Amino acid sequence: MDIIEGSIVRSIAGRDKGDLFIVLSREGDYAYLANGELRKVDRPKKKKLKHLQGSHSVSEFIQNKLQTTGKVTNSEVRKALSEFN
Repeated sequence: MDIIEGSIVRSIAGRDKGDLFIVLSREGDYAYLANGELRKVDRPKKKKLKHLQGSHSVSEFIQNKLQTTGKVTNSEVRKALSEFN
């Protein structure tokens, strides 16, 4: 599973182990994550890809919005994650 912008991932290591996030961007071996609650989109979590588990699911709305405008809101991230759950 390739982790791309808009992917829904689960943290498998660290203090946030087990939490769901949406990938806002990728940079080398790192992904920038947000969940709209504790991790806001204006301060995304930088996490190594090896500490993430892909869910084989991509939020089409978030992916399209990131590609067109480059920005999403915290409420949009929360909504996408709640629809996944």
